[in-house]
Amino acid sequence: MAMTAEQLLSIARNYWPADKDEYLRPEKSPAVARFQALWRQELGKMDGWTAFVRSLDAALSGFTVTNVTVPVDACLRCAAYPEAALESASSRWVVVGCVSILAPVYTVYGVRYEFSGKRRVGDHVFFEPLPAEMQAPAAIMGRNIETRWGIHLLPREVSETPIHLFVDPQQPPHTTLFHALFTSQPASVP
Repeated sequence: MAMTAEQLLSIARNYWPADKDEYLRPEKSPAVARFQALWRQELGKMDGWTAFVRSLDAALSGFTVTNVTVPVDACLRCAAYPEAALESASSRWVVVGCVSILAPVYTVYGVRYEFSGKRRVGDHVFFEPLPAEMQAPAAIMGRNIETRWGIHLLPREVSETPIHLFVDPQQPPHTTLFHALFTSQPASVP
């Protein structure tokens, strides 16, 4: 059964500060302590995620799939990079799958990077609807996540719900459920 925005916000409140003073103070807040404890627990289960990423790499022909999880985000992340040189030297793209460690939800999104020579000069994050070239790998990634983890896709309209939580570097009024449940910096993919 899909969770409501209110249920997801209730979960997120356990792990992210709602008070600016709590967010800015140098000592660890109770919310941050809970988040770090959850990550220590999740790091012990990384073998399952690593195996999943390998299986997804085999399922996505023409793509290289890698683990891009960062334990400051609220999710396990993998990225599918197209192997073929279909993209121009000035533009590259990637499809990213996220499994929240806070709630039984996932999302898939895309990022296009613009380059000037070897220097990245811009990026654009795409949610549904994804550009045409990203749709097939995103669908395969989503089906595999649902099958393996038994969780639900977080609908875009729910993920875009504004919340009053501080998810570094996002601060109200710009913070959304997406930031709290997945990543506050979706374009940051190696």
